[in-house]
Amino acid sequence: MKKGIHPNYREVLFVDLSNGFKFVTRSCVNTKEMGQTEDGRELPMYKLDTSSESHPFYTGTQKSVDNMGGRVERFRNRFGKTTATATAPTAE
Repeated sequence: MKKGIHPNYREVLFVDLSNGFKFVTRSCVNTKEMGQTEDGRELPMYKLDTSSESHPFYTGTQKSVDNMGGRVERFRNRFGKTTATATAPTAE
């Protein structure tokens, strides 16, 4: 392998800012801070806004758009299927 052309692939500590969940995985992400793992290792730290521990889809708290006050049904009633009453002119 050529030297100096590959990214810095190493273990990185990812921290979910919404709930404090931490996990370690290998990544090439650029980091500026260091963080401490549960077992005491000092690793580069990357802060996340959302992870699988806090995202509504993975936690089961996601609301379906169809069940949110009938908004979808009201939209379909107002702007949905329109009947085409005009017919094409016939050549006589």
